[in-house]
Amino acid sequence: MILTINGKKTEFADETLKIPELLRKIEVDSPDMVTVEVNGEIIYKASYPTFVIKDGDKIEFLYFMGGGSSLKGDKI
Repeated sequence: MILTINGKKTEFADETLKIPELLRKIEVDSPDMVTVEVNGEIIYKASYPTFVIKDGDKIEFLYFMGGGSSLKGDKI
C-alpha cells in the first residue's frame, strides 16, 4: 500500500491500516495531540480505532498550537 503522508509517498506492506496502527508504525510524536486528515477530511478521534486507511489515501498530521501574550493589560 502506498500512502502520501504530509506530502511524502510512503510504502507499507499492509493492505489496510487503522489510524492507531499508522501512528505507531511511523512513530508520530505526541499521537494524543495530533489531528488526522484523510483525503482532505478531518477524522474525529473517536473514529480512529475503526477508520480504515486504504491504498492511495492522502494523510496529513496536524498539530494545533495555542498561544498569546502573557503580558496583562497590553494592547495589540
